Amino acid sequence: MTQRSSWFATMLVCLIGAAAPVASAQTIDIETARIVDLSHPYNAATVYWPTSRSRFELTTLADGETPGGWYYSAYAFATPEHGGTHLDAPRHFSRTGNATDQVPLSQLIGRAVVIDISGQADRDADYTLSVADILADEAAHGPIPGGAIVLLRSGWSARWPDAKAYLGDDKPGDATRLHFPSYGPEAARFLIESRRAKALGVDTASNDPGRSTDFPVHRIMAAANIPGLENLNALGRLPARGAILVA
Repeated sequence: MTQRSSWFATMLVCLIGAAAPVASAQTIDIETARIVDLSHPYNAATVYWPTSRSRFELTTLADGETPGGWYYSAYAFATPEHGGTHLDAPRHFSRTGNATDQVPLSQLIGRAVVIDISGQADRDADYTLSVADILADEAAHGPIPGGAIVLLRSGWSARWPDAKAYLGDDKPGDATRLHFPSYGPEAARFLIESRRAKALGVDTASNDPGRSTDFPVHRIMAAANIPGLENLNALGRLPARGAILVA
């Protein structure tokens, strides 16, 4: 993707049981790690933000035997920014925020903390994470370490790729009637300021809930130069603490 973008298509993986703290560093043993892919595939079924004017396109450039006698395959692809598993760079909502090529790799690799609100989301599609939810999670699983990448599990990835079930509405060009859970602004601010989270991710289409019209969580994150990860998959396969995320 081009530089200075506010977006980048992302493949995320978590390594579980692979890391041990060594002073301020961590070691990862790929041979013994359990690797979990947290990304949805890009294809004709990929869910996009309703205002996207196009969808994923894959064009075959070559697929077959060459005159020289060997097989060769090559493709071209095109995609709108906001669909599939992807990174929102801070520039998305801040003129002075880091663009995609400026986000430090250190913000995209780190200890993953999974906060599970799937029970609440089952009862309320518009549910938003609260500070009380965060404190309850810490009481159950231990404190959120500084510099963690916080991942919010709503269970919504099980609805992929049914756009209406996933977004709450599938009317093309209309993003005013969406319903899906995500972060609340107070919770996002608390994670960033009090728990020093270096990135926030969610298994829904946005770090703001679907019903949001002014995107306060995006603006809070962008003001702090915090990247966001959206449309994550398989968060239920991760422990609440102990995985290492690589985006």
